[in-house]
Amino acid sequence: MAIVRWSDPFREFSQLQDRINRVFSDAYGRSDEGLMTSGAWVPPVDIYQNGDHEVVLKAELPDMQREDIEITVDNGTLTIKGEKKLSSEVKEEQFHRIERRYGTFSRSFSLPQTLDAGRVSADYRDGVLTVKLPMREEAKPRQIKIDVAA
Repeated sequence: MAIVRWSDPFREFSQLQDRINRVFSDAYGRSDEGLMTSGAWVPPVDIYQNGDHEVVLKAELPDMQREDIEITVDNGTLTIKGEKKLSSEVKEEQFHRIERRYGTFSRSFSLPQTLDAGRVSADYRDGVLTVKLPMREEAKPRQIKIDVAA
């Protein structure tokens, strides 16, 4: 039987972590090579139904102004576009690290036919965009009365 020398497991984990970091860095465009990294960012959203009356979409859009956000409904598709701008108060050479993403974004969502696109409303508060999509009256569930035969 041959004796196999066991190398330092922590060194192997460190090498594995470095390899994984390189894979994700290549896939998502993140790199520590340059301080100012650019690239597309996608704001996270939650979509849920509020009872039987409406569908609600909430998107995290921190540090944005209402003027920088555009919402359109066209041909059964809701689109949210915008631009998250880097603060002009801090000069590029003053940054030590930038990890948050900046730039333009666009998210599109297909709307079911049961929603009333003409009555969509939106509110932007505390960095969260809330879009309410009411259901059409004919799409709302209704209770049917059952007659009892004698």
